[in-house]
Amino acid sequence: MADKNIVTLRDVHHGYLIGKKRVEVLHGVDFAFPEDKWCCILGASGSGKTTLLNLIGALEKCDSGTIEVDNRDLSQMSRSECAKFRAGSIGFIFQSYCLLPELSIRENVMIAARLNGTSAKEAAEKTDSLLDKVGLSHRKHHRPAELSGGEQQRAAVARALINDPALLLADEPTGNLDEETGNAIMELFCSLRAERAKPLSIIMITHNRDLCRYADLTAELSGGKLNCKN
Repeated sequence: MADKNIVTLRDVHHGYLIGKKRVEVLHGVDFAFPEDKWCCILGASGSGKTTLLNLIGALEKCDSGTIEVDNRDLSQMSRSECAKFRAGSIGFIFQSYCLLPELSIRENVMIAARLNGTSAKEAAEKTDSLLDKVGLSHRKHHRPAELSGGEQQRAAVARALINDPALLLADEPTGNLDEETGNAIMELFCSLRAERAKPLSIIMITHNRDLCRYADLTAELSGGKLNCKN
């Protein structure tokens, strides 16, 4: 049986209008990300890495081409369908954590489950279980500002996984962390993947080539194209 791809990009083009000038970022990207693999994307600043991740995560629509995620063609989905698909099938982790400052860590994780239609009881149980796994049970009633950067990113990891997504998209997840804390986050990814009953595919963008040692596959985005490095 042929290996399944979690993401397939076919002739994907995308650009932006900056003032009166059109800037093309992606130039016909053709690439397949295999299921249950950790894929690392390298690229210089401004190469389009975050744009590519946003397109895969259904946060934006590409100008042309097709993007299939978990056998769903994003171009054929409405905005509301994309939002529902994101909530249930894709987890996001950002460099700046993106936790809601007025909510506790527990509430930050729970809200993602509630928005996906999970009952309050089940959301609470899943949240407490995940916070225990990421080592934050003792900090769950604190607000983000009361936590270190590493602790905030651990909370963001729990939030990203609360709905058991098939795909995890990580945008420079260690960019705001020191080397030791960043490596601890990578090890956390490894342990959480190993514990899951169903596959978890990861697409991570980074400037740090050393982090590629955790990945099964490394690709580089350059000149608007994505090319495999191994």
